[in-house]
Amino acid sequence: MTLSQNPLTRPRIGRDQAVAYRLHVNHLVDRLPAGSFEEAAYVGLQDTAPRDALLGLHARIEGCEPSDWEHPSLIQTYSPRDAVYVLPRKDFGVFTLGRLPLAVDAIRKIDELADSVCRTLGGRELRGGRPGLRAACLSGRIALRWTTSSLRVREVPRPDIDLDEARTELCRRHVHRFAPTTPKTFAWWAGLAPADARQIWASLSGELLEVDFEGTPAWILQADESRFHQATPPRGIRLLVEPDLRLLGRDRDGLFIAPGRRILTPASDSFHPNGVLADGRIVGAWGRKAGRVALKLTEQLTPDQYDDLAAEVSTFPIHGGAHPVGLGRGGAVGETTP
Repeated sequence: MTLSQNPLTRPRIGRDQAVAYRLHVNHLVDRLPAGSFEEAAYVGLQDTAPRDALLGLHARIEGCEPSDWEHPSLIQTYSPRDAVYVLPRKDFGVFTLGRLPLAVDAIRKIDELADSVCRTLGGRELRGGRPGLRAACLSGRIALRWTTSSLRVREVPRPDIDLDEARTELCRRHVHRFAPTTPKTFAWWAGLAPADARQIWASLSGELLEVDFEGTPAWILQADESRFHQATPPRGIRLLVEPDLRLLGRDRDGLFIAPGRRILTPASDSFHPNGVLADGRIVGAWGRKAGRVALKLTEQLTPDQYDDLAAEVSTFPIHGGAHPVGLGRGGAVGETTP
C-alpha cells in the first residue's frame, strides 16, 4: 500500500459496485442460515434503541427470534464510537483491546478506570452506569447487558489476545466489510486517534490494495478484489436499521461509511430514521414503536415488492409480532402513521 501509487494503475471501483459488494459481504442480500450469530455480528452490531442489533440480526439471518440478541455466543459492551454493540463473544478482545490507544500511559489510565469500576462491582452484576465506564470497557474486563430500559454492568476475564494482533484484526475486519475505505474512516469507525489508526493501518499494508474509488484513493483487501467483480446488483427487500445505512455512503460525497450523515431519502426524519432497501436502493424510510412499523415510501413498488415488504415486517423478531401501519399498493406512500 502506498499513497503515492500512480492513479492510472489503480483498479477502478464505482459507487454502485461498492454498495453491491458491501451489501453482499454484510449478508444483506442473501440471509445466513438460522443461528449464524457470530458471522452476522462479525464487525459488531450497534444496538441503538429500540433494539437495532436484533433487527440487524434479522436482516442477516433466517429465523431470528426476539431473544437472539442475548444468545450465549454474543456479548455486549461499549465498542466502536462508545456505543453499545452486540459482538461475537469469542472476538471480544478484538473489539475492546483492539481499540486501545497506542500510548502506554493512556493504556495505564484505562486500566486504572477498569480497576475502579471492578472494585465498585465487587464481583456482582449491578444496574446503572459508573464513572469512566465507557473508557473502562476498552480494557476488555467489563461487559454490559442493555435491555433498552436498563443497563447492567459486570466484570469478565480479560481476553487472552496479543494487543497488536487484536488491533490488526480489527482493521482487517473493517476493511473487509466496509471497503473501499481509508485510514480516516477506520479511525472514525473504531473510535481511534487518527495517528494511532494510521499506524495500525500500516501493519495491514501487505494485505491491502489501493483503488480509485470514484476518483478518490481508497483501499480494499487484496483477497477481496475478485468479490467486487462478482458482486451482482442486489435484489430483494430489506428493512435496514439506521447504522446499516452507512453501507450506502453517509459522508458528504456519498462514498464512505463515515464521517457524516448524508440523507439518503427525503422520507427520513426523527420518527423514521431507518431505510427501506429495494434492489440495492433506498426507496423510503421506516420507524418502529413496539409492534407498529410506520413506513414512508418515496417510490412505487411492484406488487411482489409490496408483498415482500409486508413479509419483512411480519417476520420482525418482536414479542407479539409486528405489522405495517398504512401500507398500501396504489403508488408511493407518504406518511403512513394514522
